[in-house]
Amino acid sequence: MCIGNCKLSNLLALSVTAIFLLFFCGCGGTGSTPAPAIPDPLSGANINLIFVVSGDLDYQAPGDISATTANLTSQGLQRSLLMAPFLQDDVLGGNNVTGIYALEPMTHQQTTHGYPDMAATETIEQFALLNQITLSTNTTGGDFYTGNNYPIYVSYALGSIPSGVAEPSFPCPNCQGLDFNDLGGDNETLVTGIIDADLPGYYVFSAPWETTSALLENINTFERFHLALPSGYQGPNYIYAISIPPSGSARLTTYNSNVNPPNTYPVLPPPALVSASCTVNVPPSIPVTVGSGGAVLPAGINTNETLYFVRHAVAHPQDDWSDNGYVGAGQWRALDLPNALLGKISPNQVWSGDISQFTQGTTTASGEDLWSGIAPALTVEPYAIANNLPYNLVSSFELSDPNWAQLISNFFFTGGRFSNQKVLVGWSYQQIQPTVQALVSSYYPNTTSPLTAPTWLDTDYDSLWTLTLDAHGNLTADFTQCEGINSGALPPTAPQF
Repeated sequence: MCIGNCKLSNLLALSVTAIFLLFFCGCGGTGSTPAPAIPDPLSGANINLIFVVSGDLDYQAPGDISATTANLTSQGLQRSLLMAPFLQDDVLGGNNVTGIYALEPMTHQQTTHGYPDMAATETIEQFALLNQITLSTNTTGGDFYTGNNYPIYVSYALGSIPSGVAEPSFPCPNCQGLDFNDLGGDNETLVTGIIDADLPGYYVFSAPWETTSALLENINTFERFHLALPSGYQGPNYIYAISIPPSGSARLTTYNSNVNPPNTYPVLPPPALVSASCTVNVPPSIPVTVGSGGAVLPAGINTNETLYFVRHAVAHPQDDWSDNGYVGAGQWRALDLPNALLGKISPNQVWSGDISQFTQGTTTASGEDLWSGIAPALTVEPYAIANNLPYNLVSSFELSDPNWAQLISNFFFTGGRFSNQKVLVGWSYQQIQPTVQALVSSYYPNTTSPLTAPTWLDTDYDSLWTLTLDAHGNLTADFTQCEGINSGALPPTAPQF
């Protein structure tokens, strides 16, 4: 029986209940439950195998991968930028990474056009730039400097070269990445080698779900870990870490970043980039007209082609320092490239060299000096993403071939592949001028070319060279344009998102 003011008593009771639910249930009036707590960061005393799941056409968050290019969309790029600090801080606890391994792009060609899978490398690039590596600043192995990046390994294992891809003249076991086809069990060989080396640290792997899930299952079986693995694809926000302590059993920790990226192209945070004037090249241009000055039409020359050459972003923070990737300052330029080139170029496709090819850089204290060559390709990757353009890699010959200048010139300017096309090419600056010179010289087969392309300065990250072949195969090479970004004013660390 109710005694006194029943309505008032009931209202008070309901109010107390509501307050209890709000503060103690975390409901906030929505009926939802609080998100699970993020697990503690991994211990550096363990061997930590950390698996980041990149997107592909079959497994992705809706909107992360372009159906036409099989590359990241602006949304997918945003996710990679937001995932990086979560991986660095919440999974690694702010500690420096020990190794980064990504999918070899040519092992996973998608769509009927066979586009290489660049998503895995771009997915982990921002994270790589939040870490550091110490290398010599000269070719003799001295004067060490710590740069703002960590190398990403994406090179082929011996015996697992995709069809149509040039076989390296010698192996680079330390550069090996992940093979989508896992030929000969090369992925398991890579990971078991890390486990057997018994060096504690943080080893990060970036690959699509097909590769990641198979590798998790096989390592779990081979090492007899008896871990309860995820039963299926959970999405790109999930990170899986197998931790192997010095003694005791391995354990699996699952992290969920819960990032929710926008579908627009990333906007760089402050500070605003400083503009720069273009390098004054001599000569500013080279015109070659067939039938004039001894020039003859090269065999198989393309027609109606425009090719834009840009150099990779900042990769040498001091002297010759190099791990074949660009450093933190370079990420500002790479991400701003779509803005910097707006109105200056109009390509319908983007190309670079196969990032699984490796070359010598400078050395670590332990003598390691061979690195996968990712800098040029990742420099132009954001432009391809922002404009949803097809992205391809030159992989049919070694870029270290003794005849590389002629091979590159022939690839891009003969055979008809690029006739009636406009192509943006990201390349190593050491090879751009000799390639252009090889093209110019092809018009003078019986004599020395009277025309010489200018030198591309080693301090110049900004120039934009435009080569045009008209309907008759006549050549115009223009060296007057640039991106307009002041390299010296770029912050030394990567932008934070």
